[in-house]
Amino acid sequence: MRYYLVAGEASGDLHASNLMKSIARRDASAQFRCFGGDLMQAAGGKLVKHYRELAYMGFWPVLTHLGTILGGANLCFRDISEWKPDVVILVDYPGFNLSIAKKVHKLGIPVYYYISPKIWAWKSWRIKNIRRDVDELFSILPFEVEYFKRHNYSIRYVGNPTVDEVTAFKADKNRKPVLSDDGRRVIALLAGSRRQEISRNLPIMLEAIKNIDCIRPVLACAPGIEPEFYDSIIGSTDIEKVYGNTFGVLESAYAALVTSGTATLETALFDVPQVVCYWIPMSWAARLLVRIRFVSLVNLVSFSEVVPELLGDDMNVQNVHEHLVPLLSDTAERRMQLEGYEQMKTILGPAGAPDRAAEQIISLLEVKADKA
Repeated sequence: MRYYLVAGEASGDLHASNLMKSIARRDASAQFRCFGGDLMQAAGGKLVKHYRELAYMGFWPVLTHLGTILGGANLCFRDISEWKPDVVILVDYPGFNLSIAKKVHKLGIPVYYYISPKIWAWKSWRIKNIRRDVDELFSILPFEVEYFKRHNYSIRYVGNPTVDEVTAFKADKNRKPVLSDDGRRVIALLAGSRRQEISRNLPIMLEAIKNIDCIRPVLACAPGIEPEFYDSIIGSTDIEKVYGNTFGVLESAYAALVTSGTATLETALFDVPQVVCYWIPMSWAARLLVRIRFVSLVNLVSFSEVVPELLGDDMNVQNVHEHLVPLLSDTAERRMQLEGYEQMKTILGPAGAPDRAAEQIISLLEVKADKA
């Protein structure tokens, strides 16, 4: 069968490539064509356009590059129309992908969505677009099943691919430790993946860990962010930096300061107690727009406050310091987080998300083919 996949950023490229590998193991005749990245290309996809040419985030960058984004969407649709795949699989990246879904649906080509848009957090009106244009939605967050059910749309929870990635990392017997043990407790600093996030969060993190004895702060640097950018923020502060190996840093960490996102889930899967901290301006307005009780995936999956969340004005030097210090020894706060992590892992379920998604995708397409 012919599979067309669309992903718009590095995480989508990773998840889509793993899904492609799982599909290829089950469909010997599989052909892939894609908007995506290097990993999707390496997995056997014919890369039509790289996500780097379209990956703009935030109001102003999107506005100033709107022509490029619209041109990319038109190219994507034309290419799908000409190639005539058996299915189009959209991966995250909702702004772009839902516009593609609307056009492709009118062609009669099945539209499947892997890693659903987070409409439970914001832009809940997008449920109308999903009902209209998406034939099947494969979720990686268990609580989404009930959310979409309340909106009269049935989805399929297949597990979380981050579990797969962490499991595969731990199972690699050939890996070498990123950090040598010098007797100090490693504090992992995960300050975000975008320049704006890093410039807002990292200075507060660095100030908060000052004057804490016997710790070893290590900054897990995001891919695509040049060293000079980090140096401009860190200045003369003596902080170790590790590039391209967040898992290696977390493997050695005793505690962590983490900007909200998938990194909070990764940190929990490595059993590293954490403080979630994310500074944004106009926090009162953000709280009105965001329709959820928690922002970290750990707490969202667990339906409870497993890890502390310091958001907006609550993320300040004093608060970050006061929440981190109890995690640096065998305290009730530390033990409660570790217990909460175990419950979260049970809710997420075992590894195998790409395999389960691939099996269901192929099965659905085979049923459709038999009915045709």
